Amino acid sequence: MECPNCGASVLASDDKFCEECGTPLTIIKPLTSSSECEKCGAGIEAIDDEGFCTHCGFRREIRQRERVEVTIDLHLAGISDRGLKHNRNEDFLALKQLNNAQTNILVVCDGVSSSDKSDVAAQIAAESACLALATAWEKGENPESAMKSAFATALQSVCNIPYVNSINSEYPSTTIVAALVQNRTATISWLGDSRAYWLSDNDSQQLTKDDSWLREVVAAGEMTEVEARQSPHAHAITRWLGADAIENNVPSIVHFTIPGSGYLLLCTDGLWNYAPEALRLAKIIQQTSNTDAIAVSHSLVKFARNSGGHDNITVAVLCL
Repeated sequence: MECPNCGASVLASDDKFCEECGTPLTIIKPLTSSSECEKCGAGIEAIDDEGFCTHCGFRREIRQRERVEVTIDLHLAGISDRGLKHNRNEDFLALKQLNNAQTNILVVCDGVSSSDKSDVAAQIAAESACLALATAWEKGENPESAMKSAFATALQSVCNIPYVNSINSEYPSTTIVAALVQNRTATISWLGDSRAYWLSDNDSQQLTKDDSWLREVVAAGEMTEVEARQSPHAHAITRWLGADAIENNVPSIVHFTIPGSGYLLLCTDGLWNYAPEALRLAKIIQQTSNTDAIAVSHSLVKFARNSGGHDNITVAVLCL
């Protein structure tokens, strides 16, 4: 067991008090789920959005990477949250502004759960892609060239993660979606099923097309979407960043002219699985009283957690 106050290791059968901080341990129950209250054992339904147990008031320590919040300014922010069911957060995001906020960079990654070190892959891909995109742009590369350079750098970074090949493990890998926004033009690129949306009162739309088995069989007319969703392959992705995808890693790129006021959203499937339609996501934002980027991010993550939180949830929001 761990001490609920300081996280120090304690012996359930022997220790009465934590030797590090003195917290009484007699009422602490061994955990059966990472989402339970560490003090009284209440289930996940008793844990509020800020981590407090509504039964006993204890707040579990939020460990590094379980929830990451990034606020650049009122217009650019994002959150990566572990959700309610997974033991760790395998998503990551990176944000950056250039030219006195005239240029904005957003990157969101979702580590492939079946791969080794998926959380490391997501973090290193997001950070390296963001930095490489900024560097290429500042050197004068056009948006599409800068995006290709960033994805190549991210791929190399993921391939360089130390990995021991074995029968029961796969190379570290991750999905990625990135956006470079300048002069009301967004250049968006992706591999996998992390998505980009444009959300506004008048013209909400999904900007990316999933690299997934489901989308491809439906597009080919082999199955209806209803039929495909019943398949065990429904959530399989067909492209990603990783050493085992060297020959299938050319990113898709689209250019989107921003029509007016609204929100550019990049997110992982931990959000969009609960609201895949752009109009549904736009309505969630419309119900948010404070419409700056971090408030919108909070609202979207809260919606996903309240819907079940079965996966890690990551959102990056640019208000325009």
